[in-house]
Amino acid sequence: MTGLQITWFLLIGLLLTVYAILDGFDLGLGFWHLFAKKDRERRTMIRAVGPVWDGNEVWLLTGGGAIFAAFPPVYATVFSGFYLALMLLLLALIFRAVSVEFHSKVESARWRTAWDYAFSVGSSLAALLFGVALGNLLRGLPLDAQGNFQGSFFTLLNPYALLIGATGFFMLITHGALYVSLKTGGELETRARGWAKTAWYFYLGLFVLASVITIAAMPGLLDNYRHSPILFGIPVLALLFIVLMGICIIKGNPRRAFLFSALSIVGLMSTAGASLFPRLVPALGAPELSLTAFNSSSSELTLTTMLILALCGMPLVIAYTVWAHKKFAYKINPGELEG
Repeated sequence: MTGLQITWFLLIGLLLTVYAILDGFDLGLGFWHLFAKKDRERRTMIRAVGPVWDGNEVWLLTGGGAIFAAFPPVYATVFSGFYLALMLLLLALIFRAVSVEFHSKVESARWRTAWDYAFSVGSSLAALLFGVALGNLLRGLPLDAQGNFQGSFFTLLNPYALLIGATGFFMLITHGALYVSLKTGGELETRARGWAKTAWYFYLGLFVLASVITIAAMPGLLDNYRHSPILFGIPVLALLFIVLMGICIIKGNPRRAFLFSALSIVGLMSTAGASLFPRLVPALGAPELSLTAFNSSSSELTLTTMLILALCGMPLVIAYTVWAHKKFAYKINPGELEG
């Protein structure tokens, strides 16, 4: 059953990576939402994600469902250990979703302002919490022999996890600013390019800092790289994509910059996956207690059945995603909006 377990490890990684790329620009755009100077520009930004944000979140739901079915102990441990953090994340995503739908339902400046803050705060909090969660998985969680989380919410707010969280946060707001520059015109497009340039400097610096600290303080994450040196090419490519993205931003080519931004997300997620494999939830200080793809998977029948369903369903999700983004690929100029 080893092949099935590895397949599902990779498939879940793929689902979460696609989610980070697609919903990542939604979350990043949300952070910059309050930096828009006028109500008209803020409405433009919401319209830029309005047709696609809910479809983007399908990938997160699919990834979460896949973890539940393929690796039940992992789901139980993560969702119990991260309970308060996940509730905050859920509230952030709910406020973000509701604000997109309700923002323009009432012709009132106060109404729109309230939902503007809800959209921005919800998006920013979600972007940060996703990174903090990944940082904790890389660092490892305190687990007992039964795989139960032995800590509290504040255990999750350790310096390493916060560093990874900050890196992920700037990764997403750079991605979001580039999306704004692609989807809008006029003064807002110009300002979005400036946002992307500013955020990129932090993204690059935090990536380098996180890499150095990981090498110095988390030697266990390099085991797979030592056994297969070819894996070092993954973080090198991630760094290359970040640098190329910055070059494109500086040269005023947001389309290529956005492509390299997406590729850098693939590189970072792949780096994390290569560092963790086969562990899904490393045990802090006790590697033998870690939950892995091999000791926490469902039965062979379950994994096989799910794989067949995934192979049938994923092409439909991919087709819809591609169609939606092509259908709404046009630019939105703030000057075209009334009011």
